[in-house]
Amino acid sequence: MAERMPRALDPRIWRVVGEPLLRPTAAGLLDGHTVAVKDVFAVEGFALGAGVPAYLSGAERAPRSAASLSVLLAAGASVRGIAQTDQFAYSIAGRNAAYGTPPNPAVPGAIPGGSSSGPAAAVAMGHATIGLGTDTAGSIRIPASYQGLWGLRTTHGAVSVDGVLPLAPSFDTVGWLTRDAETLAAVTRASLGAVEPRTPGAQLVTAPALTDSSTPEVARAFAAAIDALATAGSEVRTLDDAAFSADALDALYAAFRTVQAAEAWAQHGAWIEAHPGALGDDIAARFAWASTITAGAASVARAALDGARAALAAALRDAVLVLPTASSVAPSTDADGAEIEAIRTATLRMTAVAGATGRPAVSVPGLTAGGAPIGVCFVGPRASDMALVERALGWSEILKHD
Repeated sequence: MAERMPRALDPRIWRVVGEPLLRPTAAGLLDGHTVAVKDVFAVEGFALGAGVPAYLSGAERAPRSAASLSVLLAAGASVRGIAQTDQFAYSIAGRNAAYGTPPNPAVPGAIPGGSSSGPAAAVAMGHATIGLGTDTAGSIRIPASYQGLWGLRTTHGAVSVDGVLPLAPSFDTVGWLTRDAETLAAVTRASLGAVEPRTPGAQLVTAPALTDSSTPEVARAFAAAIDALATAGSEVRTLDDAAFSADALDALYAAFRTVQAAEAWAQHGAWIEAHPGALGDDIAARFAWASTITAGAASVARAALDGARAALAAALRDAVLVLPTASSVAPSTDADGAEIEAIRTATLRMTAVAGATGRPAVSVPGLTAGGAPIGVCFVGPRASDMALVERALGWSEILKHD
């Protein structure tokens, strides 16, 4: 659990740090751990900035910390600092037009993944042991994959979002990034100890139409991982259900994207219209599109999501879905907007399954593609978070020896 102290504040990673910023309120499972808090969580005594300087300048100091952060403090952890996020958490790239792109220590010269970009970089660089983040469409899973970290998107609703700035409440979840499985298990247990656990079934399932979104190098690495899991004794089955056809997954992504955008505009549209020029071009364009979604279009998309959710649940039952966490390795910081958007679309088509169904998803490091890390994602039944993380420890050992 040894950490390196940052010699100087890197504004690409941190908005503010302390020694510590907040102390534990009690002793517990997380004694000695330090937390990098994504700048969408209320931190007592500090304003919330959401990666947007104009938003920060108009924000008041929080009178209390977010509920999910308070749980970590009560379990013995301290807050190292408030870490940067992609603006309003509406991205999976890790770029911020105002504060810069946090480094990716696993792949120098590559983007870190977002929107939990600051906490991920802080953990990967050894400045904190736990990254407290959010995952709406992949914002914990993607930086975990790009930087070789462990990352958990929790079951939707399992962890309180009180004190967390919303993006799309139908999908917003709290989760964590760590360098090792034991720390992820400890923070999961500390945060979800009161939740009645559910145990996933023994079967692992794959869906070729999901893997088809990946680059060839990621697809090859993932195929080898599946072979290793099967050789080690895991029961692995390929899904041929219509819910996982290419057309069905495309429709799921389209509906998910529409509902997410409609909710994001409902949350932040009024502020954005009152502050022209406050956002970077990529985020501004995303919100501009979100502003065009009519109530009718959003209603149709919600109905489509309801149908897809039921079909996916019937197909998966209590099995664990296995897929690459991201469609590619971390792109270069020099990648142009078109390349980043193409990677974003391919990746979100994969991550939308957990987002739409509200299921927990853990990204496990261990694979490489083109010399860069890539995660393997295990998506379990709702409320199986703790059991999923514990089983992932064993799966990780198999992946390491592949």
